[in-house]
Amino acid sequence: MGRIEQVKKAIRFEGPDYVPLFIFDGERDESDIIQIDLEKFYLGPEKNLSEWGFQWASTDTRIPMGTPTHPPLARWDDFEEYKRHGMPNAFDPTRFDGVKEVMAQYGTDRYYMGSLYLTGFTIMSFIRGFCDLMEDMYLHRDKVEELTDLVIGFECDIIRQMKARGFHAVSLWDDWGSQSGLVIEPRMWREIFKPRYIRQVKVAHDCGLDVFFHTCGCVYDILPDIIECGFDMLNLTQPDLNGIERVGREFGGKICFVAPVNYQTTSLTGTVEQIYDEARRTVESFGRPNGGLIALVIYYKTMGMSEENYRATVDSFRKYGRSKRAS
Repeated sequence: MGRIEQVKKAIRFEGPDYVPLFIFDGERDESDIIQIDLEKFYLGPEKNLSEWGFQWASTDTRIPMGTPTHPPLARWDDFEEYKRHGMPNAFDPTRFDGVKEVMAQYGTDRYYMGSLYLTGFTIMSFIRGFCDLMEDMYLHRDKVEELTDLVIGFECDIIRQMKARGFHAVSLWDDWGSQSGLVIEPRMWREIFKPRYIRQVKVAHDCGLDVFFHTCGCVYDILPDIIECGFDMLNLTQPDLNGIERVGREFGGKICFVAPVNYQTTSLTGTVEQIYDEARRTVESFGRPNGGLIALVIYYKTMGMSEENYRATVDSFRKYGRSKRAS
């Protein structure tokens, strides 16, 4: 089987030969999955302007993202104006520039994922401002729901253009967790966001695309809901906050996890032995002999990750990813 089939079989629990690798940042020649960004977040001469209208402020030139500033919808009184003139164009003719070149570089036997990079609630918090949006959930619920529909509708319009350009999946990146729990009430998440995610997943599936969903933080309280939305892949970037063994025991086999060695702690400052141990625990907890796990690797040089730790992360997943299938 080629790389595309290995990834698909991992997602569908159809018995891949190994745990596929998704190298987000690092030696992508080793990656089974190649992600290509489709949203425009670094525009302008200083590369600090998003197509959504907010800006990035950063004092560290190594990290382009920085902190979002200048929310373009600082007042709801300006909502109509923002809808008419502030919203980006999902059908921007330059949106897919460079896609053919990347696919030509890595060849036909890669699983290509089109990334919307930052999506949904995360984008809403940048448009409106995080604190204001938190208050809006209670004070301006109707406006929040309308903004949610606009943002997700924009994303769906991009999704509808992807299959014809050679993509196998779309990735959505929407942070819902803090270090200790969900950033909003689970009830409100279920009322506002869950039904819209369900519709968004249906759009992607109707277009023949798999759906990857990322969230940071502790989101244990809504893991059953996330699975019910129909996402094909779930990326918990700090799995130990949710409990690696607990999540694997309760939800393993119900969705394909895309799991790293925690790049907030272990992969950054841990020893090689600790990295191997966490990779083993991750494979044993999330993976099943017939699939259900993709290993995520990020080479976080900007956060102090050493080349030794990066290499250990790749090699440990290769080691335990093959032994899991063999078992």
